[in-house]
Order: sequence, then structure tokens, then C-alpha cells
Amino acid sequence: MSANVELLTSETPYRGAIIDVSVKRYRRADGSEVDRQVVEHPGAVAIVAHDGEAVYLVRQPREAIEEDGSLEIPAGALDVEGESELECAERELSEEIGLAAEDWEVLHVIYAAPGYSDERITIFLATGLSEAPGESDEDELLETVRVPPAELEATLAGIHDAMSLTGLLLLRERLAGR
Repeated sequence: MSANVELLTSETPYRGAIIDVSVKRYRRADGSEVDRQVVEHPGAVAIVAHDGEAVYLVRQPREAIEEDGSLEIPAGALDVEGESELECAERELSEEIGLAAEDWEVLHVIYAAPGYSDERITIFLATGLSEAPGESDEDELLETVRVPPAELEATLAGIHDAMSLTGLLLLRERLAGR
């Protein structure tokens, strides 16, 4: 947190399996005070898995937005105690699309919705891909979708979540040599 914003009070009326909701009071640099409801999240990772021939996406139901087939880059929450962001990304890549990567690079770090949430997402580029069958979560219904670079532009029109758009736009820029 910036030295210009001071946390005065915090209470957490809701604790859930994935998120908590807190009510916090802050003092701003100008002395004014504001109350905010904050969705607290452990953070997440997202993976742009690219092997030169395709980028690998997953299609999965997203009940919160009432979609039965949201097209996204593989991702997951930092919900295993002691697991680093890279270890989480390696696990998620294996669980969601059955791949491992030899090379990992942080593409960017984003906040999902900083107006009300502290969820921080680290987006990785994973290359040097090979098969590594993983065990997916039992409540996930995932379909792997391979998108050749020539189809990336058209695919972007069907992507609606911020982390996937960010990751794929960064990949597009990299493939274009920018």
C-alpha cells in the first residue's frame, strides 16, 4: 500500500473458501477518510502456453457470468500454502491442459478489479512445452483448445476475461516483433 493511504480499521464479515470480504476505513493523503468493501483473494497465476505452432486455451463453464464455455488461458488461484507463483503456474498448466514447460517468463502482473478487489494475477509465458499429464480438479469441466498464431486475431474477439485478453495481446505483440 502507498504511504499516502493509511488503513485505519478493518473487519471481515464474510470468510469464504476462495475469497473474504472486508470492510475497511482508509485515510487518504489529503486527510479525508473513506470506507471500502474489499474482496480479498490470495492471488492467481495465468499461463500463455505457446509452442510456436499454437497457443493453448481452455474452454470451461463460468457460472458467475452464466456462460457454459468461456475461452481462457489456463489459470488458477494461489491456494496451496507455501507454493510460489511459478510452482502454481507449473501445477495449473499440468492440471488444466496436461503440459509442462521448459521455459517460464513473467509477461505482466495485473489486478483483476482494483476498485474493489486485491486479487493480483501474475501472467506467465510458458514455452518449450511437453506432455505432462496432470490430475484436474474434480469440479472443473475443461476442454483444451489449440489456436494457431494465424487464428489468434479472430480468437481475441471471443475472449471476455481481462487476464486472458492481457496475456494474449502481449503474445500477439511479441509474435509481431514489437
